[in-house]
Amino acid sequence: MEMTKYLNKQLVNVQPSNILAFANFAADIPNIVNFTLGEPDFDTPEHVQQAAIRSIQANHSHYAPSNGTQELRQNASDFLAAKYGQHYAPEEIIVTEGATEAIYTAIVSVLNPGDKVIIPTPTFPLYIADVIVAGGQPILVDTSATDFKLTPELLADTIAHEGPAVKMVVLNYPSNPTGITYSQAELDALADILRDKPIFALCDEIYSELNYDQPHASLTKTLREQTILITGVSKSHAMTGWRIGLLCAPKVLTDELSKIHQFTITSTATVMQDAAAEALGNGQDDALPMKTEYQKRRDVILETLNELGFQTAKPSGAFYIYTKIAPDLEQDDEKFAYDLAKTGLVAAVPGSYFGPGGAHYLRLSYATSMAEITRGMTQLRQYVVDQRNESERI
Repeated sequence: MEMTKYLNKQLVNVQPSNILAFANFAADIPNIVNFTLGEPDFDTPEHVQQAAIRSIQANHSHYAPSNGTQELRQNASDFLAAKYGQHYAPEEIIVTEGATEAIYTAIVSVLNPGDKVIIPTPTFPLYIADVIVAGGQPILVDTSATDFKLTPELLADTIAHEGPAVKMVVLNYPSNPTGITYSQAELDALADILRDKPIFALCDEIYSELNYDQPHASLTKTLREQTILITGVSKSHAMTGWRIGLLCAPKVLTDELSKIHQFTITSTATVMQDAAAEALGNGQDDALPMKTEYQKRRDVILETLNELGFQTAKPSGAFYIYTKIAPDLEQDDEKFAYDLAKTGLVAAVPGSYFGPGGAHYLRLSYATSMAEITRGMTQLRQYVVDQRNESERI
């Protein structure tokens, strides 16, 4: 009996991650410089590590409250208020298994079968997959013509075209994959479109501590009652493997969101929560040295890309560069990326993997050492020179 045909029918519409497949391919190539992974290369701060050790020694090995320990939720509340002017009481915060679970919990909690979710692209594919699994319909809005930002006009036109089935809009800022973020005025303009409509805004702000050119802006400041906020310590404190996210919303919403959370994971690991409480309580500025180093790395890569004729919008946050392949080179971004990896020993993710608007682009993560970046740029430069010489011979 072929049992796969009895699985959830939505799974046929969910494709395995091209990004992970490419990363796995590149990882098997000796001496390659890897720009694929969106993971800080810094160590978790020492004081956070010590907090975890103390937690283990204190035998904090039992279930934590489902929504999170009181200490962590209080520290998260204080952190968000002090850093961004986002005011959530501890009971309005759910501690999740990374931002990934927070996204899943929010989407599954909101959607009914057939509901539509507006997702500006290029985007990280996770949102699309979760919407499909929940029985919803992703509405992908290409923002490549508007500097990779969802404009009020685009949002209003999409809502009008898609009709009352629109239930949610997803915003990720600073963005993976583009590194682009919004000003407060731009978010306020989007809030004006959404206000008083039965549409949720799912705001993924996991990169909030990595804003380079301006204070972090947030839709929560002007559309709090319709906004579900997602953040965490993965990027701010180099704690990706600790798996601690934060899901924030008005209490009437978190009371409902917590149902999916409870029945999905019960609770996150107590020791990890103790470490995250330390990170947010006594490490509010732990990201500053990392942010300074990321900017230096960004600028080195930008200089090389500009020199080679790639077109790149200067990232204003996160640790990604989204660059358009120089027009005289291979324009199939997947073909280009695989050949660059095999021949040039540089791994950059094809831009088309991030949805409409991504064709002819590459995403490079600069969450790697300056030494590797320097080596990678040298190899990229040589690859491009070789490709151009080959074209001239033909």
